[in-house]
Formats: sequence, structure tokens, C-alpha cells
Amino acid sequence: MRKNTLEGLKDQLNPTSKISIISHKNPDGDALGSSLALHLFLKQLEIPSQVIMPNTYPDFLKWLPNNQDILCYDSKEAECKARLEASDFIFTLDFNHLNRVGSLGDFLRDLKATFVMIDHHQEPSDYADYMLVNTQIASTCELVYEFITSQYPNTSVSADVASCLYTGIMTDTGSFRFPSTTSETHRIIANLIDAGADNSQIHQHIYDNNNISRLHLLGVALNNLKVVEELNTAYIFLSQEDLNLNHFKKGDTEGFVNYGLSIKGIKFAVIFIENKAENIIKISLRSIGDFNVNAFARKHFSGGGHNNAAGGKSDLDLKSTLAEFETTLKHYKEDLL
Repeated sequence: MRKNTLEGLKDQLNPTSKISIISHKNPDGDALGSSLALHLFLKQLEIPSQVIMPNTYPDFLKWLPNNQDILCYDSKEAECKARLEASDFIFTLDFNHLNRVGSLGDFLRDLKATFVMIDHHQEPSDYADYMLVNTQIASTCELVYEFITSQYPNTSVSADVASCLYTGIMTDTGSFRFPSTTSETHRIIANLIDAGADNSQIHQHIYDNNNISRLHLLGVALNNLKVVEELNTAYIFLSQEDLNLNHFKKGDTEGFVNYGLSIKGIKFAVIFIENKAENIIKISLRSIGDFNVNAFARKHFSGGGHNNAAGGKSDLDLKSTLAEFETTLKHYKEDLL
């Protein structure tokens, strides 16, 4: 699906516009990269904006240019609400349903601002006045790049904007190895490197910045890995106790689910992470080939995403969630063989 209803938006954006930029709860590289890239590009145009995140983000993303400009709703609720209430335009990036921003979603529904959606996830809702949506694109950063180059073709992006966009594209494509990576993705990446994005340094910031406790947690996760050979499936689980004993910090489990897919013959990989603070089991799902984890997550675990990458949750305890997953899995035997 592709939908572009941006015509006329550029003419309304000017230095007197009050703009807020929001991304989803538990922001990742694409959420932060796209939001900061848009923020910094508008700054180039002398159009002020404020980036707001529902909650904080992992340490390995705190090197991103101007990330200190971000307001986090979970720690500065009053200031965030005041900014949003005063906004003429609210750009929502890397999500397409207001429930993806947690408790902030109910507040957003009552605002009178003009909403702009830039996103690549499936089945977008209809809250936005303007939309740039393409569910075949690998990342929201690619769509922000399209927004910039189509609406402002005579304005070059700065090195900082290029670095933010590179980060989001790299992380959402699994360092350019996922099937959603296209020749156009690589052409955009080449342009961003030419604009000043230091590809080697960005990779080091994201992937070569581990602390020892994260590696210990990875060891626990791999020890908990289970393979259902007859269904070409592998899954990992981490209890709250596992997290606590290994000094878990936000972002430490990023990428763990992909280890299941590295096993020969595996088509479907899942990680289940217990979160007792929210009383849920957080679930990440990945697949290779035509097994649709978006549909699986939507049907069984209140989630969604893309065909080969999705998320969900369970309100059951960890043991019951794993049992339900194994039972459900048996109904997909034909799809997984």
C-alpha cells in the first residue's frame, strides 16, 4: 500500500508554525532517526519544532545529533502536553495508530492540530489530515528522505540530518540484510554518505557499544532458546528475574530475536520478555520467507507490524504465554514447512 496526500502541506509550513514531532512508545533507531532528521531539517529551513517521545530510549541511541532536544512524556508530562496543545501541526512518525504512544494517545485524540502521518507499517488508521505511507518501504527514515527531497528538492540535507536518516535505515533493515532492502535503499544510503553520514562510526555507535551485563544477558537468552524442529520455529524467553540479575537496561535485548533466525532451517523466531512493571509479556516476532508474522501477531497477541517483523504482547504469565504459543503454533504447520 502507498498513500501520499501531502499536496499543499509545504505551503502551510513557515517560521511561525508551531510543530511537534512524535514517535512511538519504546522508540528504536528508526523512530528516533526519522524524528530527529525531520526536526533538524526543519531547523535548516528556520521552522522550529519540538520532538516528543512517549518514554525514554536506549543509551546506544543517545549519541544522535540533537537528541538532547527531545522531551520525554513519561518524565515531563506537563511540558509535553503544553507543547502539544499549542501545536498547529503534529507529525506522527513510525506509527499509524494512536494507541502506539501509550497513555499519550488519549490526549492526542482530543487535540485540534493538523496531523501528518509518515509511516511504513500496515493497516494505517485514519486520524491524520496528511499522509505519506508506504508499507513496502523498509523504514520511516526512507519516507522522511522522500518527504525532504520531493517537497524541498533544492535544499541539501546537513551531515546531522544524513546521520539520523542513515541510523534509522540501517537499524530497520538489519544492517541492510532484510528482504525489504532494495536498490533504492542503497541509492539513498549512498546519497546520505555523500551528505556527510559516517557509516562506519554510526555502526560502531549502534552495534559496538555493549556493556558486559548485556552480553551476560545474551548468554542467558541463548541458553533459554528452544527449537521446535518439526515446525521450523525457534523461540527465546527472558523472565523478569533474568533481566534483574543481569542489570537490564532499555535496549539491551535489541536484536536478540534474530539469533533464532540464524539457525539453519528456521523460518519463524520469537522472543518473550517478561515485564512485571506493566504486568505483560512483551513479544517480538521475526520470519524468513512468506510466513506472515504481522497477521500472526494481530490474531493472537494484540500486535502487528510487517510481514517479516512484528511485535505483540500477552497479559498471561510467562509460563502460560509460552504454553499458548506452542499450542497456537501447531495450527500453522502447513505454513511453516
